[in-house]
Amino acid sequence: MKAKSYLLLNILLILSIGSTCAQVQPLDLNLENYKYPFPVRSITINSQKQELQMVYMDVKPVKPNGKVIMLLHGKNFNGAYWRQTADALTKAGYRVIIPDQIGFGKSSKPLNYQYSFQDLAKNTRQILDGLGITNVSVLGHSMGGMLATRFVLMYPDIIEKFILVNPIGLEDYKLKVPYAGIDVTYQKELKQTYESLKKYQQTNYYDGQWKPAYEEWLALIAGWTLNKDYPIIAWNSALTSDMIMTQPVVYEFGKVKAPTLLIIGQRDRTAIGKDSAPKELQSTMGNYPELGRQTQAKIANSKLVPINGVGHLPHIEAFDQFIKPLLDFLKE
Repeated sequence: MKAKSYLLLNILLILSIGSTCAQVQPLDLNLENYKYPFPVRSITINSQKQELQMVYMDVKPVKPNGKVIMLLHGKNFNGAYWRQTADALTKAGYRVIIPDQIGFGKSSKPLNYQYSFQDLAKNTRQILDGLGITNVSVLGHSMGGMLATRFVLMYPDIIEKFILVNPIGLEDYKLKVPYAGIDVTYQKELKQTYESLKKYQQTNYYDGQWKPAYEEWLALIAGWTLNKDYPIIAWNSALTSDMIMTQPVVYEFGKVKAPTLLIIGQRDRTAIGKDSAPKELQSTMGNYPELGRQTQAKIANSKLVPINGVGHLPHIEAFDQFIKPLLDFLKE
């Protein structure tokens, strides 16, 4: 579906957003009332004694170049925010695979699931195997960067290139944040509102700034807070927060063998649990200019593209500055 039609179908969800949670449209548990930019498919994942549905988009180019790239979303997002990126990549000939991880977007939200980046990577591999894809470039943003790192480390034989876009996990948060536990995190998630979510994103993602373009993606998680099933969303969010906190990948970047590109918005200050860290340590967390340099130094055969004046979402905030180095890297 073309981007223009996609926007029209979702217009009621994004035009009415103002300063209050009451103006956000409620969203179903698996986003049944939200239209994705491309047709969705699903596979059944048999994991941890249950059958789960994992949704994905498989966007094919008109003139294929024979190459495939997989885009992995962040914690507060889903595959829909790759719309513009997928359009540009397919125009350049790439087949684009966009999964919603278990617990996110249109995929299943299990009541009981032991989240690990290893299990999420295994689930994601099943999509590629089902499509017969044996060679892929992997791009991960935010939490998707941690998952992409684990995926690349687990399946090096199928990786062509590796791209990190403002990933979290470039530092070990538990070294500075006292461990609260899943129950405490769950109670915090239950209290989320449009206002609290916006404040978090504005402070961390965009270093205090805010633009209308950010509202569409905020609405997708704020709408869930108005759903009667929101406790299920909040529980899954607490479990995945714990996964991020307790399963660092920062110590394994040196094991990455694939050619790697880091695209790092320099205004980003995201750090999980920063508000719970001692005040004297908070300013030392989420320093993406420095974290980007440190990570590039750890990964052999890697290059760093810093984007000044851009925060946590380069592909939303400054698309042209994001897509050019990505396409150049993929063509090398």
